Amino acid sequence: MKFNPRVSIDRSKNRKKHFQAPAHLRPKIMSAKLSKELRDKYKKRALPVKKDDEVSIIRGTFKGREGKVVRCYRKKWVLHIERVNRDKASGTTVPVGIAATNVQITKLKMDQDRKRKLDPKNAEPKARKPRVKGRVLFPGEDLIQRTPRARAQQKKANNLSQAKADAMDTSK
Repeated sequence: MKFNPRVSIDRSKNRKKHFQAPAHLRPKIMSAKLSKELRDKYKKRALPVKKDDEVSIIRGTFKGREGKVVRCYRKKWVLHIERVNRDKASGTTVPVGIAATNVQITKLKMDQDRKRKLDPKNAEPKARKPRVKGRVLFPGEDLIQRTPRARAQQKKANNLSQAKADAMDTSK
């Protein structure tokens, strides 16, 4: 069941959004699963595929083949992989496009962006601040302080302690 009124469940609208996605969203959409070893090492399930990653094809007619990604053809939503070619009637060979969802990344090409994203320091989720009715609590503020009665009691206690402190100062 859909809860957000701004999100459509219409199949044609979702397909349109997918195939007309802007360039900055396409790498994320063209993500592929990581192999077991990489998943255990980096604690991630999937990553966007990049040129020079080594992948194995896990679905389709070329299932079982492995190779390096020669090109990420984001305009056509396909990957071109080494040694995954087809002969044309004219005799020339052309690369066959493989969907990113049909491959599994077996070896990553590490560049600065990937190193930063896969760094364990950055991967740890940040602790969330507790919220009360849409308001973030600040350090030292308790849930009890939020109620008017609790605030009044605390104010009264502060006034009493202040009066005691003043009495001590005057007696000296």
